[in-house]
Amino acid sequence: MKPIVIAVTGLNAIDSPGPGVAVVRAIREEIDRPVRIIGLAYENLEPGIYMDGICDKTYQISYPAAGPEVLFNHLTVIHEKEKLDLVIPNFDAELPNFMTLATRLQAIGIRSFMPDPAMFAARDKQQLFSFGKENGFKVPKDYVINYVGELQSAAESLGYPLVVKGKFYDAVVAYTAEQAQKAFFKISGKWGLPIILQEFISGTEINVAALGDGKGNTISVIPMKKLYITDKGKAWAGITLQDETLIELASKFIRTTNWRGGFELEIMQHQSGDLYIMEINPRFPAWIYLTAGAGQNQPASLVKMALGEEVLPFTDYDAGKLFIRYAWDMIVDISRFQQFTAMGQL
Repeated sequence: MKPIVIAVTGLNAIDSPGPGVAVVRAIREEIDRPVRIIGLAYENLEPGIYMDGICDKTYQISYPAAGPEVLFNHLTVIHEKEKLDLVIPNFDAELPNFMTLATRLQAIGIRSFMPDPAMFAARDKQQLFSFGKENGFKVPKDYVINYVGELQSAAESLGYPLVVKGKFYDAVVAYTAEQAQKAFFKISGKWGLPIILQEFISGTEINVAALGDGKGNTISVIPMKKLYITDKGKAWAGITLQDETLIELASKFIRTTNWRGGFELEIMQHQSGDLYIMEINPRFPAWIYLTAGAGQNQPASLVKMALGEEVLPFTDYDAGKLFIRYAWDMIVDISRFQQFTAMGQL
């Protein structure tokens, strides 16, 4: 039987991990036919390149800033060699390129299952407050700024503490004007402008991984409470929750947007019980393997839908399932690193 050939990005299983390794683990665990995984890596030290049982072959591709045409050229060459059936991008910053190319990739036989540009734009950090106001979601107030000189007036409106966010990644809670200015320069230097200043909401942090079919139907929702958080704000341990309010919130987002593919809601539950959406990440989170452990394998379900199979909505999952991330030292021969660095594939 010919294997399903799936290209996957996000192989940087580091202290701020990408979702790729978890996505691959979930797919390999449930898909009941041979699967060949083609890794797409941006850097030569992404651990997923070298981990046994993750990628059958990995190719290096250019950073998203190179644009969609460069990406298309990379994928065309890889497709000629590997006969890709499906590509699953796992980074916010690369999604615009993949969305731009979706129709062209489909034409050469590479399927995808991701949001379209309108869906993607609706949940953008710069539009999130307006989106929430229009559709009945509680979202913290925010200001989008392009100059550090705009910081003071925005801070006077929001008050301290406030959250300084990059347009793609990173968030810093600033308690003073000095901290806010420092965060502005640090994040803008890394991710560019604009910067989002967001109202600080205290409460319990909850994350929700969900999967929509693109027609307004919810296939899966798994809420998770962080139990251990790194200094970068990443969940290093978490537990599944049974909460119909959280499930309905994610389902409402899917109905509102007709979301296609996986996404993550970052939620702050205020002491009053109100649920504030802090961010909507347009792809699977790094902890997505927990959905497989809880009984709703979202990456495998996405593969099936992308291939045209019918996937019925999940109705149950295991609450109280815990994930604990850990560090594991791999020993890799230098020749493998040299081959990937020199040849761009392994």
